[in-house]
Amino acid sequence: MTDSRLYHAGNRDLQGEFGTIGLADRMETVITRTEFTASDREFIEQAIYFFLATATADGQPDCSFKGGPAGFVRVTGPGELAFPDYDGNGMFKSLGNLRANPAVGLLFINMHGAPRRLRVNGDARVLRDDKLLATTVGAQLIVRVKVRVIFPNCPRYVPAMSLNGPSEYTPQAGCPVVEPAWKMSDNFKDVVPKRPLG
Repeated sequence: MTDSRLYHAGNRDLQGEFGTIGLADRMETVITRTEFTASDREFIEQAIYFFLATATADGQPDCSFKGGPAGFVRVTGPGELAFPDYDGNGMFKSLGNLRANPAVGLLFINMHGAPRRLRVNGDARVLRDDKLLATTVGAQLIVRVKVRVIFPNCPRYVPAMSLNGPSEYTPQAGCPVVEPAWKMSDNFKDVVPKRPLG
């Protein structure tokens, strides 16, 4: 398979070393896609978290946890999804990276019931004027991802975990914003910007 959406020379070298080129090619043929299935949409839109991989302009990687209420990530087209940026620590590591390098990887994992993993690789845009801002409680920016490839991963190593409830910091309609204690500490309180409390 010479025209691969998934593999480069580094992948191919290891596939050759471990005798998995045929398996890797079959996996790409059978499981990869560029449009979300109905099952993908349901899984993504029920997720309350995912992991976001980004990189700087010169390729230095970063990985971040993103969480929110079910439905905070939306499939907005056959090959597009969107998610909000909520108030955080002000570093803007992930979104800053996306402005410098739009390549992005998202990993959705279900550890609370039947294990499942879904990966979405694509190119992202960070938007200040997206129409989803008006209907997304707590969002300060919207990120839209145009898909390059979607593929499930074998979930055999996903641990079974119990879910005790959402984070108290998750934005909710009609509920006041809860600030983390560290923002009010002597180390940071003088530099934390004020924001609306609702």
